[in-house]
This record gives sequence, structure tokens and C-alpha cells, in this order.
Amino acid sequence: MKNFLYYSIMALTVMGLSASLLSCEEKSEIEAQIEAIAVEFDIVRFDEAFASASPADLPKLKAQFPDFFPEQYPDSIWVAKLGDTLQDQLEEQVQQEFCSSEVIEEPLYSLFQHISYYFPSFQAPTVVTTTSDVDYRNPVILADNLLIIALDTYLGADHLFYVDIPQFLSKNMKPSQLVQDVASTYARRYIARPSQRNLLAQMVYFGKELYLKDLWLPKTPEAERIGYTSEELNWANDNEEEMWRYFVENEILYSTDAKLPSRFISPAPFSKFFLEIDNESPGMVGRYLGWKIVRSYMEHNGATLQQLLATSAEEIFNNSKYKPTR
Repeated sequence: MKNFLYYSIMALTVMGLSASLLSCEEKSEIEAQIEAIAVEFDIVRFDEAFASASPADLPKLKAQFPDFFPEQYPDSIWVAKLGDTLQDQLEEQVQQEFCSSEVIEEPLYSLFQHISYYFPSFQAPTVVTTTSDVDYRNPVILADNLLIIALDTYLGADHLFYVDIPQFLSKNMKPSQLVQDVASTYARRYIARPSQRNLLAQMVYFGKELYLKDLWLPKTPEAERIGYTSEELNWANDNEEEMWRYFVENEILYSTDAKLPSRFISPAPFSKFFLEIDNESPGMVGRYLGWKIVRSYMEHNGATLQQLLATSAEEIFNNSKYKPTR
């Protein structure tokens, strides 16, 4: 009997290892195919062009970058900005952090390869870098095939320019977050906004976004994909079962209460359970749980990526077999 149990356990262990190795082999094969994809895109440093310009260069600069000079603003605005000492400091700091376009190109190249693999019709954009007076709410703008990145929003979480910005936002204003924000911006092109107004629809919407980032940014730490610190992700992992129980017992999954997104979906210093754990929790735990639901759905249903994106939140949840980690 002991021998039977021993060999049974060994067989199960070998099967588990074989499945794990097979999964790793499949991932390695996919990554090899992705690395073979050639993508071409230009990086245009408008920030550098503006920093080196004089008032006499303004007509040429406007002709070269018309989208950055709205007609309703007189030239005097831009002349003043060219001589502004604060703007000079901003440009200096950006140049120190992003002295070479290769710092930007390398992570974007890999991201565009991955998007091209999963969405063959994808066309790499023209990337234009700029400064934005630290407009941290709009660090990346995608317009048609033009990707505009405000480099002054990625100078480092503790940068002196960010002292008046809430810490839960400034913690992600670092160079490594640039590619995360670009990935999120593109993900939202492929994911339809939820037609339903309940919390579950919002959770699964962001769960789909994070699942795309799993595929597109496989070498990025999980915490960075969702915008958490490693400590915040550890807290979410450790408290997943308790959070899920709260959502179920309080019947908020299908609630359309307008306050729920700000409590559990939107970036915030913490999530609002209205319990003692609030100050310990990270924000956006609804996105975290939606991520878990989508991952579970894909694991148990063998759906293609396109099928996932076309499937409703309710159907994904009902077929996910999701069980929180204990």
C-alpha cells in the first residue's frame, strides 16, 4: 500500500512537472516567434527640438510640428515659454533621464513586437516625445497613428517636480512605467468599453487590459503591470480570499452604485471597504480581482484572445471557475 501511494504521488509530481515544462516550452516558442518580428517606427524628439530653439526658430518649429501649436494661441505664448526658466529646468531634467532615444526605443520595440504577434494588423506608430508641464493625468496620448509621450511625467517617483502630486500617483511616475502606460493605452483600443454599469463589468474590463499586459509585457514584474509596489501586490495576494468574500457577501458585483468605481476601481491611496484594513490596502483592488477572474477564465476555457475580448463580463465570470487563492 505504501509503495502504491509512493508511486502514485511520484506519478502526479512528474505529470505536474511535465505540464509545467510543456507550458514553459510553449511560451519560449511563442517568444522566439515574437522576437523574429520586425517592426519599424520613428521617435521624434519634439522636446529636444523645442529646448534647443530660439524665438527666431519658431516659424520653422511650427511648420515642422503644427499639432503642437494650436492656432488659437498667439506666438507670444511660445516665445515666453522658450525663455521660461522653469521650462528650461524641466527640459534639462528630461534630457538627463532620457538622454538617448534608445532608452525609449528598446522597451517600445519589444512591446510593438508583442502587439503585432497577437494583432497582426497592428501598425507601429510615429512616437513623438514632448514635455507637458507635468500633466500626469495625460502622460500618453494616442491619436490615429501618432503616439505622444510626455517625458516629464516619468522622471522618477521622488522627483522634486512631483512633491505636490499625491504619492499614490507619483509612485508610478518613473521611467519603467512609460511602457506600461503605452501598453494600457493600446489595450483600450482593443477592448470595448463595458455596456453594463455594474461593478463586475468594470472589474472584467480592467482584467482584460491586465491580461493583455500579461501577454505583451511578460518580463515586467506583475506589480508594475497593475501599478502596485511589490508590497501592495503582496497585500492583495495575501488578502484575496477576504476581499472576494466582502464583494460576494455585500452583493456589490452586480451593483450599479456610482460610488463603487471610486472605492475599488479608480487609482486611489487605498480601497474603501470601510473596515480597519482600508489603510493597509492598495487602491484598485477591483482591477486586481478582475485580473484574477480573466486569468481563470482563460485557464479553464481554452478561449482565444479574440474570443476573450468579445465575451461579456457576466459570461466570463460565470465560466471562469474563479476561486480566490487561500
